[in-house]
Amino acid sequence: MFRSKAAPILHRSLTTTPKSSKSSTTNSKIRSATRWLRSPSGFLIATVLFALAIRLVIVAFVFRDVSAPTFDHNEFGWEIGWTARSIALGRGFSSPFLPITGPTALVPPLYPYLLASVFKLFGVYSAASAIVILSLNSFFSALTCIPLYFSLRRATSTRLARIAAFAWAMYPFSIYFSADRVWEYALTALLFTTCFWIAQSLHLRTRRIVWLAFGLLYGLTALSNPSVLSLFPFLLLIALWKVRQFGGPWLRNGVLAVLGVFAVITPWTVRNYRTMHVLCPIRDDFWNELWYFNNGNTSNPSAPWAHPASNPAEMQRYRASGEIGYINQKHVLVVNFLAHHKLFFVGLTLRRIISYWTGFWSLAPDYVKSEPFQLPNVFFCSTLTLLMLIGLRRWWRVNRSAALPYLIALTIFPFTYYISHPLMDYRQPIEPVILSLVVIGIFGLKAKSSALSVPRDTSHQDLVSEESVDDQVPVAAMELTPIP
Repeated sequence: MFRSKAAPILHRSLTTTPKSSKSSTTNSKIRSATRWLRSPSGFLIATVLFALAIRLVIVAFVFRDVSAPTFDHNEFGWEIGWTARSIALGRGFSSPFLPITGPTALVPPLYPYLLASVFKLFGVYSAASAIVILSLNSFFSALTCIPLYFSLRRATSTRLARIAAFAWAMYPFSIYFSADRVWEYALTALLFTTCFWIAQSLHLRTRRIVWLAFGLLYGLTALSNPSVLSLFPFLLLIALWKVRQFGGPWLRNGVLAVLGVFAVITPWTVRNYRTMHVLCPIRDDFWNELWYFNNGNTSNPSAPWAHPASNPAEMQRYRASGEIGYINQKHVLVVNFLAHHKLFFVGLTLRRIISYWTGFWSLAPDYVKSEPFQLPNVFFCSTLTLLMLIGLRRWWRVNRSAALPYLIALTIFPFTYYISHPLMDYRQPIEPVILSLVVIGIFGLKAKSSALSVPRDTSHQDLVSEESVDDQVPVAAMELTPIP
């Protein structure tokens, strides 16, 4: 029987075609995914999801420690947690310590109300509440990749912005202080980094609503952590100075931004005055905090012996005198102490500055025992600080105008903590700024970066298009060009 030699060839071609088609489809999907990841939106979505996944893994391991049924539930946010408990139980914004002590202005209001909402939905001090609030913290921290990316992208380049955003996803401090701690760190970092990003191009905005919205957002950030207010005048003045350079309505814009801040914080100031009978915009514990860390005992920067939450004698004084009476007592004590120990205060302040940037406090056996990770933390923090300073120096040589907001943030924000408590916790709002400079310190500023490029405005809208990443012009060409 005759069999054609062409039949096997035809058979092979028919059977291999689907494989070739399948391979082509796979390659097409890979190319499509690669293009998506290279786009700003694709990169940011992937980075945020990656950052969130890391943090949620940590949450799964630590949430039971947070919700452990201890006698005071201090791991559930300390003063913030106790205040949130009072809100959830219908007692209002009160009792910042374990005993029921009445109204308070000891902590800022934004995060306690958020935590109280979680308590109402999932139970006070419950495991479910621990999972939810730590997951929310993790989500806030992951979202910080977005303003961090756009902030550094505008000031330097897409390459450095991508590195910084991805570095934030794996940054140990951002992971620990969001996934393991019930406090406002992650929320404040997200809000402040967004404000910082907006402030960098605020001078380009001519619409009144943008300046007002900036003030409103900054006011909201202050209700999370009022320490960020120290930077508001400087960031605003930089923007107003640039507006004035091209003859824009700098005074009107400045007034709108300030009004925005006051519109947000004034209602809480009125509440504090009516409830606490004292004029304090957001919180009333400045003299309290100053005394905690300036009373002659320097063995531990966290000063647990001076705090009502950990010292029954201080708790008794707080309950007997009331919050305002207790703070007034500390006001007198700390002013008297500082007046008679000026050199001691100067030396202690220098020591706190070193601790703030290196993590080192003491090699005393008792302190080392209570802080076993101090030495590894010293190596990590000191390395970060060195790279940060290298990055700032490099950038300052290239473009002082672009580097100035970063320098101001590093100079002004820590001052409050230089004279009180220099713990790593309290530098979290500016940690994205620190990481940005660390990235520049490691990777430098390439030719395009050294020109400090930003996307060219092709839409003439209030928001500069972030998609045209390859269509860039130097900042110097845009600094004085307002966007209608």
